[in-house]
Amino acid sequence: MEDCLARIFTHPVIQAPMVGVSTPQLAAAVSNAGGVGSLGIGASSVAAAQHMIEETRGLTSAAFNVNVFCHPPAQRDQVLETAWIEYLTPLFHEFDVSPPADVKEIYKSFVEDDEALRMLLAMRPAIVSFHFGLPPQEHINALRDAGIITLATATNLSEVRLIEDAGIDAIVAQGIEAGGHRGQFDLSEHDLGLSMSVLMRLLVRNTRLPVIAAGGIMDTRGVKAALTLGAAAVQMGTAFILCPESGADSAYRAALKSERAADTRLTSAISGRPARGLANRFMEIGSIGPRVPSYPVAYDIGKTLYAVSKAQGSDAFGAYWAGQGAALAREVPAAVLVASILSGI
Repeated sequence: MEDCLARIFTHPVIQAPMVGVSTPQLAAAVSNAGGVGSLGIGASSVAAAQHMIEETRGLTSAAFNVNVFCHPPAQRDQVLETAWIEYLTPLFHEFDVSPPADVKEIYKSFVEDDEALRMLLAMRPAIVSFHFGLPPQEHINALRDAGIITLATATNLSEVRLIEDAGIDAIVAQGIEAGGHRGQFDLSEHDLGLSMSVLMRLLVRNTRLPVIAAGGIMDTRGVKAALTLGAAAVQMGTAFILCPESGADSAYRAALKSERAADTRLTSAISGRPARGLANRFMEIGSIGPRVPSYPVAYDIGKTLYAVSKAQGSDAFGAYWAGQGAALAREVPAAVLVASILSGI
């Protein structure tokens, strides 16, 4: 474990495991280029996740990260869910389609997914990272006993204390600039919205664990700045979206290459949890509607609305997750991007 941890911080570029963007091809390309690739399996079935890990192993012998979601299981509320469907119904009618009659919890949280734990223990990826919180201590202990390095996302010092107490190996410090879902543990608590630089300085002063900086880092200068702030490594997600190996579709790529990349916003309307992406109509409509159902129940109808609109040529409802540095994204192969960053450090 110590050798793998040392390798991560010797080659300090970690590709963020953005679901829908991360692929075996992207993870392997980053790892083969000297960084650390990542797979986001939080929205995948256990069988699909295992296949992704096996496919990545077929493309690289280097270490890579597997990320899981540790959100609280959805709190179902029929009245709330019905009100949300009714609120979005006019949007479906714009495309001459009826909305779904109900919504579902479209994937399980790792906190209650023993099958996913057994799969990870059998596959033994070098690294497993946690987002939205932490799994039961027994899960963490089992992963670490199997020689797997563990990482967890934090957005404030209170979360860091929980991560330290759980025996996690390193912390991903997610600034408010970061694209995709906020890693906030408890949505009932006020989100301090700390920038990457402020959060980094607080964590470096207040934790003994290695800290990985995340949020707004797009190039060599951004990496250097984070390392100067005390980061042991950096995690970059938006920077890899335009790489040919990413899973972003053509509409996502076109939006990121347009003027829209300059405007990213946080919204809970699409999925039920705060996430940063390219501003769109869904964010505007959702911000003035009724209370959004729990994550990932809200995501069920959000994905359905996007599929309906996409089929008719509209990108107004896509979850194009991206950070505040989106306008700096480059359309180059992942190996080229990693090499250019590492050569300048």
